[in-house]
Amino acid sequence: MTTTRGRVRLEPTAKRLRVYLGGHVVADTTSALMVWEAPYYPTYYIPIKDVAPGVLKEAGPGPHSPSRGDATLYTVTSGGKEAPALVYADSPIEEIREHVRFEWDAMDSWFEEDEEVFVHPRDPYTRVDVLPSSRHIRVEVNGETVADSRNGRILFETGLPARYYLPKTDVRFDLLEATDTVTHCPYKGSAEYWSVNGGKDLAWSYRTPLPESQKIAGLVAFYNEKVDIYVDGELERRPKTKFSQ
Repeated sequence: MTTTRGRVRLEPTAKRLRVYLGGHVVADTTSALMVWEAPYYPTYYIPIKDVAPGVLKEAGPGPHSPSRGDATLYTVTSGGKEAPALVYADSPIEEIREHVRFEWDAMDSWFEEDEEVFVHPRDPYTRVDVLPSSRHIRVEVNGETVADSRNGRILFETGLPARYYLPKTDVRFDLLEATDTVTHCPYKGSAEYWSVNGGKDLAWSYRTPLPESQKIAGLVAFYNEKVDIYVDGELERRPKTKFSQ
Protein backbone atom coordinates (compact mmCIF):
# COMPACT_ATOMS: atom_id res chain seq x y z
CA MET A 1 0.00 0.00 0.00
CA THR A 2 1.34 3.42 -0.98
CA THR A 3 1.15 6.21 1.60
CA THR A 4 1.73 9.91 1.01
CA ARG A 5 2.87 12.28 3.76
CA GLY A 6 3.11 15.81 2.46
CA ARG A 7 5.41 15.57 -0.55
CA VAL A 8 6.92 12.25 0.54
CA ARG A 9 5.52 8.99 -0.83
CA LEU A 10 6.33 5.67 0.77
CA GLU A 11 5.42 2.02 0.44
CA PRO A 12 6.75 -1.34 1.66
CA THR A 13 8.59 -3.70 -0.64
CA ALA A 14 8.47 -7.50 -0.52
CA LYS A 15 12.04 -7.79 -1.84
CA ARG A 16 14.79 -9.10 0.39
CA LEU A 17 17.36 -6.34 0.70
CA ARG A 18 20.99 -6.79 1.79
CA VAL A 19 23.59 -4.07 2.26
CA TYR A 20 27.34 -4.72 2.41
CA LEU A 21 30.18 -2.65 3.87
CA GLY A 22 33.76 -3.76 4.41
CA GLY A 23 32.97 -7.23 3.11
CA HIS A 24 30.21 -7.89 5.63
CA VAL A 25 26.43 -7.72 5.60
CA VAL A 26 25.38 -4.69 7.67
CA ALA A 27 21.66 -5.04 6.97
CA ASP A 28 19.43 -7.90 5.84
CA THR A 29 15.70 -7.32 5.68
CA THR A 30 12.45 -8.29 4.01
CA SER A 31 10.68 -5.29 5.57
CA ALA A 32 12.33 -2.30 3.89
CA LEU A 33 10.41 0.82 2.98
CA MET A 34 10.75 2.65 -0.31
CA VAL A 35 10.60 6.38 0.33
CA TRP A 36 10.35 8.86 -2.53
CA GLU A 37 12.26 11.80 -1.08
CA ALA A 38 12.45 13.14 -4.64
CA PRO A 39 10.09 12.28 -7.50
CA TYR A 40 12.62 10.43 -9.69
CA TYR A 41 13.32 7.26 -7.69
CA PRO A 42 12.92 5.91 -4.14
CA THR A 43 15.38 5.57 -1.27
CA TYR A 44 15.49 2.52 0.98
CA TYR A 45 14.71 2.86 4.69
CA ILE A 46 15.66 -0.27 6.64
CA PRO A 47 14.22 -1.31 10.02
CA ILE A 48 16.84 -0.75 12.71
CA LYS A 49 16.08 -4.24 14.06
CA ASP A 50 17.39 -5.68 10.77
CA VAL A 51 20.75 -3.90 11.00
CA ALA A 52 23.68 -6.00 12.19
CA PRO A 53 24.36 -5.57 15.93
CA GLY A 54 27.08 -3.11 16.84
CA VAL A 55 27.61 -1.50 13.43
CA LEU A 56 25.69 1.71 14.18
CA LYS A 57 27.12 4.43 16.41
CA GLU A 58 25.45 7.78 17.02
CA ALA A 59 27.59 10.64 15.68
CA GLY A 60 25.54 13.75 16.44
CA PRO A 61 22.74 15.82 14.95
CA GLY A 62 22.00 15.37 11.28
CA PRO A 63 20.26 17.53 8.69
CA HIS A 64 16.72 18.85 8.90
CA SER A 65 14.17 17.88 6.26
CA PRO A 66 10.96 19.91 5.89
CA SER A 67 9.03 16.69 5.31
CA ARG A 68 10.92 14.14 7.45
CA GLY A 69 12.00 16.34 10.36
CA ASP A 70 15.33 16.35 12.21
CA ALA A 71 17.74 13.50 11.61
CA THR A 72 20.34 11.97 13.87
CA LEU A 73 23.63 11.17 12.16
CA TYR A 74 25.09 7.70 12.69
CA THR A 75 28.36 6.11 11.64
CA VAL A 76 28.22 2.63 10.13
CA THR A 77 31.42 0.68 10.89
CA SER A 78 32.22 -2.69 9.32
CA GLY A 79 35.36 -4.46 8.13
CA GLY A 80 37.54 -1.43 8.76
CA LYS A 81 35.34 0.89 6.72
CA GLU A 82 32.97 3.66 7.80
CA ALA A 83 29.90 5.21 6.17
CA PRO A 84 27.21 7.69 7.23
CA ALA A 85 23.58 6.89 7.96
CA LEU A 86 20.54 8.84 9.15
CA VAL A 87 17.72 8.02 11.56
CA TYR A 88 14.59 10.19 11.83
CA ALA A 89 13.54 8.98 15.28
CA ASP A 90 11.04 11.81 15.86
CA SER A 91 9.87 12.23 12.28
CA PRO A 92 6.33 13.47 11.64
CA ILE A 93 6.19 10.49 9.26
CA GLU A 94 5.61 7.77 11.81
CA GLU A 95 6.39 4.89 9.45
CA ILE A 96 10.11 5.82 9.13
CA ARG A 97 10.88 6.48 12.81
CA GLU A 98 12.36 3.04 13.53
CA HIS A 99 14.29 2.89 10.28
CA VAL A 100 17.78 3.78 9.13
CA ARG A 101 18.69 5.43 5.86
CA PHE A 102 22.12 4.35 4.59
CA GLU A 103 23.97 6.60 2.16
CA TRP A 104 23.78 4.60 -1.07
CA ASP A 105 27.16 5.48 -2.60
CA ALA A 106 29.00 5.07 0.71
CA MET A 107 28.13 1.38 0.96
CA ASP A 108 30.04 -1.34 -0.89
CA SER A 109 27.04 -2.98 -2.52
CA TRP A 110 23.28 -3.43 -2.41
CA PHE A 111 21.36 -6.57 -3.33
CA GLU A 112 17.68 -7.00 -4.11
CA GLU A 113 17.20 -10.71 -3.51
CA ASP A 114 20.41 -12.13 -5.09
CA GLU A 115 20.86 -9.48 -7.78
CA GLU A 116 23.19 -6.54 -7.22
CA VAL A 117 21.62 -3.13 -7.81
CA PHE A 118 23.64 -0.13 -8.93
CA VAL A 119 23.33 3.70 -8.76
CA HIS A 120 20.04 3.87 -6.82
CA PRO A 121 17.02 1.67 -6.03
CA ARG A 122 14.98 0.69 -9.05
CA ASP A 123 11.60 2.36 -9.10
CA PRO A 124 8.80 -0.25 -9.35
CA TYR A 125 6.82 2.28 -11.40
CA THR A 126 9.56 2.68 -14.01
CA ARG A 127 9.41 0.31 -16.97
CA VAL A 128 11.92 -0.16 -19.77
CA ASP A 129 10.77 -1.65 -23.09
CA VAL A 130 13.14 -2.12 -26.03
CA LEU A 131 11.36 -2.74 -29.33
CA PRO A 132 12.77 -3.32 -32.83
CA SER A 133 11.60 -0.73 -35.31
CA SER A 134 11.77 -0.22 -39.07
CA ARG A 135 11.05 3.49 -38.76
CA HIS A 136 13.45 5.66 -40.70
CA ILE A 137 15.60 7.48 -38.12
CA ARG A 138 17.94 10.24 -39.25
CA VAL A 139 20.04 12.31 -36.85
CA GLU A 140 21.47 15.73 -37.66
CA VAL A 141 24.00 17.73 -35.67
CA ASN A 142 24.73 21.29 -36.77
CA GLY A 143 22.97 20.59 -40.06
CA GLU A 144 25.00 17.48 -40.94
CA THR A 145 23.61 13.94 -40.97
CA VAL A 146 25.48 11.83 -38.43
CA ALA A 147 23.25 8.73 -38.42
CA ASP A 148 20.71 7.24 -40.81
CA SER A 149 18.99 3.94 -40.09
CA ARG A 150 15.92 1.80 -40.76
CA ASN A 151 17.12 -0.95 -38.43
CA GLY A 152 17.08 0.63 -34.99
CA ARG A 153 15.53 -0.20 -31.66
CA ILE A 154 13.43 2.17 -29.62
CA LEU A 155 13.83 2.23 -25.85
CA PHE A 156 10.72 3.38 -24.00
CA GLU A 157 11.46 4.30 -20.38
CA THR A 158 8.83 5.67 -18.02
CA GLY A 159 9.14 9.44 -17.65
CA LEU A 160 11.65 9.93 -20.46
CA PRO A 161 11.34 10.51 -24.21
CA ALA A 162 11.72 7.54 -26.51
CA ARG A 163 15.39 6.89 -27.28
CA TYR A 164 16.45 5.67 -30.71
CA TYR A 165 19.30 3.14 -30.54
CA LEU A 166 20.97 2.66 -33.91
CA PRO A 167 23.51 0.16 -35.27
CA LYS A 168 27.06 1.50 -35.33
CA THR A 169 27.23 0.71 -39.05
CA ASP A 170 24.51 3.36 -39.57
CA VAL A 171 26.42 6.03 -37.62
CA ARG A 172 29.11 8.28 -39.08
CA PHE A 173 31.91 7.61 -36.64
CA ASP A 174 34.18 9.94 -38.59
CA LEU A 175 32.13 12.71 -36.96
CA LEU A 176 32.26 11.19 -33.46
CA GLU A 177 35.04 11.53 -30.90
CA ALA A 178 35.17 9.34 -27.78
CA THR A 179 35.20 11.17 -24.43
CA ASP A 180 36.07 10.11 -20.90
CA THR A 181 32.46 10.46 -19.72
CA VAL A 182 30.83 7.40 -18.14
CA THR A 183 27.35 7.34 -16.62
CA HIS A 184 25.52 4.62 -14.75
CA CYS A 185 21.87 3.60 -14.83
CA PRO A 186 20.20 0.98 -12.58
CA TYR A 187 18.08 -0.23 -15.51
CA LYS A 188 20.65 -0.18 -18.33
CA GLY A 189 24.17 -0.28 -16.87
CA SER A 190 27.27 1.81 -17.68
CA ALA A 191 27.40 3.98 -20.79
CA GLU A 192 30.31 5.37 -22.79
CA TYR A 193 29.99 8.69 -24.66
CA TRP A 194 31.04 10.53 -27.80
CA SER A 195 31.14 14.14 -28.81
CA VAL A 196 29.42 14.58 -32.15
CA ASN A 197 30.40 17.09 -34.80
CA GLY A 198 31.69 19.46 -32.10
CA GLY A 199 28.90 18.91 -29.55
CA LYS A 200 30.14 17.31 -26.32
CA ASP A 201 28.65 14.01 -25.09
CA LEU A 202 25.72 13.95 -27.49
CA ALA A 203 25.82 10.19 -28.16
CA TRP A 204 26.22 7.15 -25.95
CA SER A 205 26.23 3.36 -25.99
CA TYR A 206 26.00 0.47 -23.53
CA ARG A 207 28.56 -2.21 -24.38
CA THR A 208 27.26 -4.69 -21.80
CA PRO A 209 23.85 -3.51 -20.58
CA LEU A 210 21.97 -5.08 -17.70
CA PRO A 211 19.67 -8.03 -18.49
CA GLU A 212 16.44 -6.05 -18.96
CA SER A 213 18.14 -3.83 -21.56
CA GLN A 214 20.36 -6.34 -23.39
CA LYS A 215 18.70 -5.62 -26.72
CA ILE A 216 20.49 -2.23 -26.92
CA ALA A 217 23.97 -3.73 -26.48
CA GLY A 218 26.45 -1.94 -28.74
CA LEU A 219 23.86 0.36 -30.30
CA VAL A 220 24.23 4.15 -30.31
CA ALA A 221 21.67 6.70 -29.09
CA PHE A 222 21.61 10.49 -29.30
CA TYR A 223 20.11 13.06 -26.96
CA ASN A 224 16.75 14.01 -28.44
CA GLU A 225 17.04 17.17 -26.34
CA LYS A 226 20.22 18.35 -28.08
CA VAL A 227 20.18 17.11 -31.69
CA ASP A 228 17.73 17.10 -34.58
CA ILE A 229 16.07 13.72 -35.05
CA TYR A 230 13.88 12.98 -38.07
CA VAL A 231 11.44 10.07 -37.76
CA ASP A 232 10.00 8.93 -41.10
CA GLY A 233 10.96 12.30 -42.54
CA GLU A 234 9.36 14.40 -39.79
CA LEU A 235 11.53 16.52 -37.51
CA GLU A 236 10.74 15.74 -33.89
CA ARG A 237 10.32 18.53 -31.39
CA ARG A 238 13.18 18.57 -28.88
CA PRO A 239 11.78 17.48 -25.51
CA LYS A 240 12.42 19.40 -22.28
CA THR A 241 13.94 17.11 -19.63
CA LYS A 242 16.66 17.19 -16.98
CA PHE A 243 19.10 16.36 -19.81
CA SER A 244 18.24 19.47 -21.84
CA GLN A 245 21.15 21.54 -20.48
